[in-house]
Amino acid sequence: MTIDLALTGLLDTARSTRHGVGAFNVVLLEHAEAIVAGAELAGLPVILQISENCVRYHGGLAPITTATQAIARAADVEVLVHLDHIEDVDLVAEGIALGVDSIMYDGSHLDYDANVAATRVMADRCHRAGIALEAELGEVGGKDGVHAPGVRTDPTDAAAFVQATGVDALAVAVGTSHAMQTREAAVDRDLVTRLRDTVPVPLVLHGSSGLSDEELQGAVRAGMTKVNISTHLNGLFTRALRAVLEERPDVVDPRKYVSAGRDAITAETSRLLTLLATA
Repeated sequence: MTIDLALTGLLDTARSTRHGVGAFNVVLLEHAEAIVAGAELAGLPVILQISENCVRYHGGLAPITTATQAIARAADVEVLVHLDHIEDVDLVAEGIALGVDSIMYDGSHLDYDANVAATRVMADRCHRAGIALEAELGEVGGKDGVHAPGVRTDPTDAAAFVQATGVDALAVAVGTSHAMQTREAAVDRDLVTRLRDTVPVPLVLHGSSGLSDEELQGAVRAGMTKVNISTHLNGLFTRALRAVLEERPDVVDPRKYVSAGRDAITAETSRLLTLLATA
């Protein structure tokens, strides 16, 4: 039986036309509002991501997810709600019950066989509910370890992993790093192209905040489809908020300074979505 999955439709179209799709993390509700506003400005689809860290911060999955889904449904462009880097299988079940569009189950901390087994179970569970599953093979490193030779995804292993698990998208390690606050990383474009030619599903680039505009576009041209960005937007949000407080230390109404951060994310989301779509 063929199941129509929202994420696969969006990513398969982008993959076939060599365009990138932006996936941006929701930390506060203002992030969701700002990212959707930026997507509407650009007239392009976007993916709102809710991580396991975000769930812990908010004390549960349902409040932030249902609010984010309401914002997504009201948008004038296609907006998908995606759970990011989920290791807790109970959160997978809860996400399915809430009707999210897709889930990234992260078994990359497991050895290969255990990762395959666990991811296969998660893919079957999600597909029965009409939800797409992203997974990760290879380690997307922290800043200290990302340039180690072992932190790369082997194309042959990646293709076998997709075949064995049935996942709909695959996050691969190609030189980026999570939580980078400077845009100085470089993508192994030759590896990305080999992965794209070998792996039958769209490729996902995690840790993209560390990439310059040129590197982002180069990664998409080489074969990346879903591009995850979080830290870069958080930095803009924080700097905009801090500027208001430094200029007006008497302000106590959070709306008067948080809105500056929201506006900064809106503008950059629109710019980045256009950049990825025109790579």
